[in-house]
Amino acid sequence: MCFQLMDKNHFFVTVPGSTSNLGPGFDSIGLAVNCYLKLEAKRAGEWSFKYESVQKGLPEGKENLIYKVISYVSGKFGLVTEPYEMKMDSTIPLERGLGSSGAAIAAGIEMADFIHNLGLSKKDKVSFASEIEGHADNVAASIYGGLVITAETGNGIEVMEAGDPSIDIVAVIPHTTLNTKESRNLLPEMVDYKTAVKASSIANMFVAAVLKKDWKTAGYFMEEDLFHQPYRKELVPHLETVQKAGRENGAFGTALSGAGPTVICITRKGTGDALRKNLKARIPECHSVLLQPEHEGVQIQSRQNKACV
Repeated sequence: MCFQLMDKNHFFVTVPGSTSNLGPGFDSIGLAVNCYLKLEAKRAGEWSFKYESVQKGLPEGKENLIYKVISYVSGKFGLVTEPYEMKMDSTIPLERGLGSSGAAIAAGIEMADFIHNLGLSKKDKVSFASEIEGHADNVAASIYGGLVITAETGNGIEVMEAGDPSIDIVAVIPHTTLNTKESRNLLPEMVDYKTAVKASSIANMFVAAVLKKDWKTAGYFMEEDLFHQPYRKELVPHLETVQKAGRENGAFGTALSGAGPTVICITRKGTGDALRKNLKARIPECHSVLLQPEHEGVQIQSRQNKACV
């Protein structure tokens, strides 16, 4: 009897980036987008990470986040992963709020699962990611693809797939970075009861509008967020400029992408490039990019070897 075996000595990983929160969906909602982290993995004598078209100065050995994630997941099963040489390329800007760390975490979990035949479900992978990252929104989008809604409960992580939105996304990306921890330090430890109720109502309306594909209403509630954007906007001075330009050019709504500093505009399918050009002219110090939702999550490709017994 013969069967096909995936070659684990040499394989390729592709992970989409993501935008998260979309305004009021703080630490809960994520959307995969068509920028990617790509890795080529070859079995080697020691761990190494080599970069193409990626910011210099990133860790090249066991201090790399992807290695740490592989080691963490493998260790949960009492396993040790043999070394690989990794060649990495990425079109996801680092520390800009488009899920670069989430994509790296998703890649590490997927690789550990593949190498050791762990049989993890997508939900299992998101649970590991939440343990590592502290929240699941970006990583869930990179694992599942499309639009996802997550929640931490007493029984662990819950993930709901919410489809593939038919929209254009224009990302306004500054040349400066913003560390997520720095951005989180601006958030209050607590909000009062009335504010919490109002903020939750806004988030509920946003989700309801998205599920009804009513992006005009969803866009309105994107900009009404009370959970994080009012506190973070001082670190993102171009937010209000993008909001104004978006409204003037027919965008549904504008929000910080993740913790920032990237700002996204959601607009009608087919109108994104005109909006991108307008934003490029209005804010020339930033890089304006047209993005699309990505319906595929993390993927591994490998040569198949025939084995007979």
